Amino acid sequence: MATSKETIAFILSRLGDDSRFSARAMFGEYALYADGKVVALICGDTLYVKMLPASACLAASCEQGPPYPGAKPHYIVSDDIISSIDNLPAIFFAIARSIPEKKAKR
Repeated sequence: MATSKETIAFILSRLGDDSRFSARAMFGEYALYADGKVVALICGDTLYVKMLPASACLAASCEQGPPYPGAKPHYIVSDDIISSIDNLPAIFFAIARSIPEKKAKR
C-alpha cells in the first residue's frame, strides 16, 4: 500500500522546521531526510526510524520490524507516538549527525 500525501504532511508538520526536514518519493513510498540525510522511511503510511544508538530512546515505546521485505529492522513509530513525543526532531537530528558524510566522487 502506497503512503498517502496526508501521512507525509502530518509527519512533516510534527517535525516543524521545513528548512531541515523533507520527504522524497521513492518507489511509491518515501524517505524522510533531516539535514539532507535519510533518517527514516515512510512505508504503507507507517514511520520506520533507523535503529542506531542515536535513536535507542525509541526502543521502549516502539515495536521493531522491516519497512519492506529484506530490509534491516527499524523502529516502528505509531501515529500516537508521533503525536506525543516532543523530542522527535532532536532524535532525527542526532541520527543525521551520526551518519557519515558521503565521500566526494572523483
